[in-house]
Amino acid sequence: MSEKNSTAYGGQAVVEGVMFAGKKSYVTAIRRKDKSIEYFELERKESKIANRLKKIPLLRGLVSLIQASANGTKHLNFSTERYDVHPEDDEQIEKEEESSKLAMILGVGAIGVLSFFFGKLIFTVTPALVADFFEPVISGRFGQVALESLFKLILLLGYIYFISMTPIIKRVFQYHGAEHKVINAYENGAPLTVEGVQKQSRLHYRCGSSFILFTVIVGMFVYMFVATDPLWWRIVNRIFLIPIVIGLSFEVLQLTNKVRNVPLLKVLGYPGLWLQLLTTKEPKDDHVEVALHSFKKVLENDENGRKGGIQIVG
Repeated sequence: MSEKNSTAYGGQAVVEGVMFAGKKSYVTAIRRKDKSIEYFELERKESKIANRLKKIPLLRGLVSLIQASANGTKHLNFSTERYDVHPEDDEQIEKEEESSKLAMILGVGAIGVLSFFFGKLIFTVTPALVADFFEPVISGRFGQVALESLFKLILLLGYIYFISMTPIIKRVFQYHGAEHKVINAYENGAPLTVEGVQKQSRLHYRCGSSFILFTVIVGMFVYMFVATDPLWWRIVNRIFLIPIVIGLSFEVLQLTNKVRNVPLLKVLGYPGLWLQLLTTKEPKDDHVEVALHSFKKVLENDENGRKGGIQIVG
């Protein structure tokens, strides 16, 4: 990576668009029903406490994940409400947003954080319960933890596979691929054009999909150090170990990204890249075009300062 492109930009696919995070702002670009491009921008603000915590190993992963979940949900909410609505009907959308009591009380960001941890709880506890069911056949800590991790992996892959069969998620995965291609183009110094971006890989070492897989792998090693019996204690320690597993997985993700250009060590990130073969799809030119709109706006904000709000580009 060149010095010019040393900033580690990240992003997230949303419905009919892509969100990118810059140094000064978060920007989502979506394609509306009338084919126009619309931006949603939020200024990037971080508390001093959060900045300090993000410098501490293990804790920084948890803090980053909470921030990403809260912020990402706001952008996802924006895209789902507007992508399939003609701009002429935007006034009606705004009235509906004002009438949403749940969003006003809890906040979209808080809902996103709670949803993430609830989902993580299900993916952590369910495999433990299933593995315990087979305890008469496969017993012992090693066998039970290995079986639990296998069920967790099957649950994860099965979930991703079945949701990817729906047309809307398939398009989200195409935008996910477009997001990765844009980041790869930027980091490789390639032209930020549709043609230049399309030549890049749709896989990236720093992807959140890799992080999810690493939680399964890291969790297997962590669980080897705690008892699996009785069942109630197994469930309790799995829940309390969630922050530890998240923190360690984040460090592993960062490590694999740092060594991705080292021949003998780049293989450490391969499992995450393999999972991305499911969570990304090859994007079409129109997906890449939207992703480029978002990324170029982020670069513009970083250079010139942010202009918040919603903008429509014909």
